Amino acid sequence: MAANPYSIDSRNRKIDPSRNPSAALKPDGTPDDNDRVEIGPAALAFEEWAALGLEAPHLDSMREFRLQRLMQELQRRDYGGILLFDPLNIRYATDTTNMQLWITHNPARACFVSADGYIVLFDFHSCEHLSDHLPLVKELRSGASFFYFESAGRGEEHASKFSNQIEELMRTHAGDNRRLAVDKIEIAGLRALEKIGLQVFEGQEVTELARLIKGPDEIKAMRCAVAACEAAMYEMQAAIEPGKSENEIWSVLHAGNIKRGGEWLETRIFSSGPRTNPWFQESGPRIVQAGELLALDTDMVGTYGMCCDISRTWHSGGVEPTAEQKWLYRISHEHIMTNMELLKPGITFSEITEKAHRLPDDCVPNRYGVVMHGVGLCDEYPAIRYREDYDSYGYDGVVEPGMVLCVEVYCGKKDGREGVKLEDQVLITEDGYENLISYPFEERLLK
Repeated sequence: MAANPYSIDSRNRKIDPSRNPSAALKPDGTPDDNDRVEIGPAALAFEEWAALGLEAPHLDSMREFRLQRLMQELQRRDYGGILLFDPLNIRYATDTTNMQLWITHNPARACFVSADGYIVLFDFHSCEHLSDHLPLVKELRSGASFFYFESAGRGEEHASKFSNQIEELMRTHAGDNRRLAVDKIEIAGLRALEKIGLQVFEGQEVTELARLIKGPDEIKAMRCAVAACEAAMYEMQAAIEPGKSENEIWSVLHAGNIKRGGEWLETRIFSSGPRTNPWFQESGPRIVQAGELLALDTDMVGTYGMCCDISRTWHSGGVEPTAEQKWLYRISHEHIMTNMELLKPGITFSEITEKAHRLPDDCVPNRYGVVMHGVGLCDEYPAIRYREDYDSYGYDGVVEPGMVLCVEVYCGKKDGREGVKLEDQVLITEDGYENLISYPFEERLLK
């Protein structure tokens, strides 16, 4: 078992005037106030980051960078503004959070961002206090709820009232420009916007391309989030022993994320033994046996809302790994290391597809959906495909400095007993790449 290196001893709106401006600040520039409203990393995370020599992001600078990225994409397309319902896009534009998972299936919040950077947040009722600390949000409004649970047969009525607010904002901040980007919206909302004469364009293109390039403070935030994720992974791996259930072991990762100030796990993809093949089986009550493989995809939304998408496959111990287990692991490791070496500014997605490492023929049917994908607040653009899938799903683009890509593999024979999942998170630099992940691979499976 690897030693755990994270173990330690122990514009118009203003920031809330009740706060003491001379009060102590946390390393990320936020108030060191035990009773503050906004969420953030716990003391444990800051202590671990300091021990590792990591620098926390400056959140005001990170927020301003993100707003500028959105504005640039809007101005490039001559859109008057963008209307956001996806909670992660709202997070990107405002850094506000409010029941993030609940809002993903109950779209009760929205955000309007004009091309010149004026932000209006439509929050859930009685939630105005949740964004008082964010001066980039110029106005707080309500009325974005017109999904069936909230409105039932009054959805069109409520959507019409909401669209009138968007009409007013477009007239005020975009003049005669009627071009509005929208990321995701209920059918009644789309029809209401079009009825008042707004031209609706694809907003996901705007947000995905804005989020593509990470700024200096976003990279600091990601480094910190990765460190917290790896600390939780060490705790999880230490909890592995035959006789425990998958759920019992998986719960350690979730607890490690939460206690450090992380936010949630996007999935619960963790399986053992024969449940590692085929992939995508989620953690369940199965009892782990000696000598089995256990495979994990963290899919962690950690501190600062940054996604840590790391995969490892571990051996439960008790007996020597089998030749088959070692074979699967060595191929998987070679796959991601070979593909990582392709990364540099200027290489195209299609070149990566063409040059990528090839899995053995009997492992191709169970291949993962992508060779690589972008990552930021969650899995993001681009998705770089395997050669077998390019004609059906592939698209081209160019790798640029500031992108972060997850390089991954699943290797398991069709109808095989077990499989291996590995994945690292990689920053594209000016002249190559930097692997942000330091979590070790299983030496006994590489021998």
